[in-house]
Amino acid sequence: MTHTHNPLKIRTRFAPSPTGFMHVGSVRTALFAWLLARQNDGAFILRLEDTDQKREVAGSAEHIATTLNALGLHYTEGPGVGGPHGPYKQSERLAIYKEWAQKLIDSGRAYADPYTTDQLTEFRDAAKAEKRAFLYRDHRPENPLEWDGSTPLRFKSEPQSYQWHDEVMGNLSTGPEVVDDFILIKSDGFPTYNFAHIVDDAEMQISHVIRGQEFISSMANYLNLYDALGIEWPIFATMPHIMAEAGNKKLGKRDGAKDILEYLKEGYLHETMLNFIASLGWNDGTEQELFSVEELIEKFSLGRVHHSGARFDVKRLEWMNGQHIRQLSLEDLAQRVEAFWPPSAATASSDEKHRILSLVQDRLKTLADLSVLTDYFFSEPAPDWSMVDENKQLGKLERPQHKAILHEAIAALEKTEFTPDDIQATLNQLLESTGQKPVIVFSLIRLAVSWAPFSPALNDTLAVLGKETVLQRLRTALV
Repeated sequence: MTHTHNPLKIRTRFAPSPTGFMHVGSVRTALFAWLLARQNDGAFILRLEDTDQKREVAGSAEHIATTLNALGLHYTEGPGVGGPHGPYKQSERLAIYKEWAQKLIDSGRAYADPYTTDQLTEFRDAAKAEKRAFLYRDHRPENPLEWDGSTPLRFKSEPQSYQWHDEVMGNLSTGPEVVDDFILIKSDGFPTYNFAHIVDDAEMQISHVIRGQEFISSMANYLNLYDALGIEWPIFATMPHIMAEAGNKKLGKRDGAKDILEYLKEGYLHETMLNFIASLGWNDGTEQELFSVEELIEKFSLGRVHHSGARFDVKRLEWMNGQHIRQLSLEDLAQRVEAFWPPSAATASSDEKHRILSLVQDRLKTLADLSVLTDYFFSEPAPDWSMVDENKQLGKLERPQHKAILHEAIAALEKTEFTPDDIQATLNQLLESTGQKPVIVFSLIRLAVSWAPFSPALNDTLAVLGKETVLQRLRTALV
């Protein structure tokens, strides 16, 4: 059976299990499905696959919706939104699965599984002893009992070879040996993923099935079931794995993979996360690395998703976030950083915050950097000479040399008009009078007035702090 696809009706879905955190692989699947729907004026559907009740984590369904909305991946249909093909939770669709199961029973393509767990273990052990692959279809009961829901309902497969096209992986094929009788509905009345997702995709008129590489080994069974149910195949797109930073294994929690909302709480922009996640396995064929959400919608295509795994690179994510922060207007940035100001800024005016924000915008890698970068503008920092001693260049000088430079700086700055240009001229003169390099003089003054690991341009920092504060802090450092 082939798929005749109407491009005017692109409907994609994200169908996670509510079993915990939203990792980068899940979000990439959602993002690619969302991009495809958006660029074609299609529908993007959220469906919760909650048929494995034992694995469900309380609050996880809400967490999934919160994450998608925080990233701007708003769904057209789904829990809480509704739509013409609901319900959008599989646990609320049990009657629908029973109807489709009955179709298979009526056509002789499903049977009640009479075997106990122990019996199936015996069959498996026997196959292992004979060094052959275990197949359920080798043990079909000759006269199965009528299915009453007390035992699993199993699909009666018709093994055959399959060829299909995957939008990412290309043309794929399998032989009949991998097609087997799998469970459709468990004895607890809940369907398996293998059955439920095919029914749901058909009912919800999904045009593109985008999912991870782990499902590709089951494709022959899925295709066999599509055919048994008379369902047209959708378009398939298989995502490669996202690899750990070293590139040698699939990214997991042990490799530092975090819930996506954690990145947002740490001050990564949602635009950065979408740009970064899209770049894990996709590019538009150019050297461009930074994409706005609008550019991603315009340029994305499944045909440019790579076959091989993509490496998760935290340094690249950090760099990308800094670039996206620089592209924000000051007004937009001011709204986004409201929760990241240090407590010492509580009484500062919005004009004062804006002035300081304009200084540090180019230095922010994450919004969370704001606190360290600005605290000393609002409160008196405590001198910490260990920062001087641990500095690669300053650590080469003795304390009397440090203090001599600061004495000269005080004397020179006392005579300076405190505009950024005048301050810079004074700083340049200090280089001549001390005979030291900028990395020594400027770093020492910067530390003495801020005691922060990094700060904006020194002349601008001093100008904003003001002459009185700068001279007082330099004198305090000498005590």
